[in-house]
Amino acid sequence: MKKLINPYLNKEGYNCFGCSPTNPIGLHLEFWEDGEDVVTKWSPCVNYDGWVETLHGGIISTLIDELANWVLSRRLQSAGVTTKLEVKFRRPVSTRDKEITLRGRITGNVRNYYTVHVTLHDSEGRLCDEGDVTYCMFDQERSREMGFTACLTEEEAMSLKPTTEYLSE
Repeated sequence: MKKLINPYLNKEGYNCFGCSPTNPIGLHLEFWEDGEDVVTKWSPCVNYDGWVETLHGGIISTLIDELANWVLSRRLQSAGVTTKLEVKFRRPVSTRDKEITLRGRITGNVRNYYTVHVTLHDSEGRLCDEGDVTYCMFDQERSREMGFTACLTEEEAMSLKPTTEYLSE
């Protein structure tokens, strides 16, 4: 798997609950490219309980939505916004689980609307939840206005010259 670099790290005011490494109450998600999929792994804890030792459905929905965003950022090299989120809660996710894995990929598109399917598996590899997320994707100009430059792997970023736009922003 190839680690993805967060394109918003140097954006003033960036404090995403899902992926900002500096948000004190955030999830601090990181992402990897694995073939056509984008993957994240996360360790739940009791601070995210919805019921005793059970991960809150809102946190599950956030994890699914955040991963879908990263799938599209990586695949389309653009930014967008969620227009629809449908989650199927199949089995409880324990907040005592050491690590859960989410995996997503694009499953459809009409014009600038893209759908991403995301699965959430527990540390035993059991499917716990899945979601379909629809995003309205912005054109390159609007994406840049929002601070999006590129969603690169570490390997790709290392191969760029220091004078490129991505590294200078």
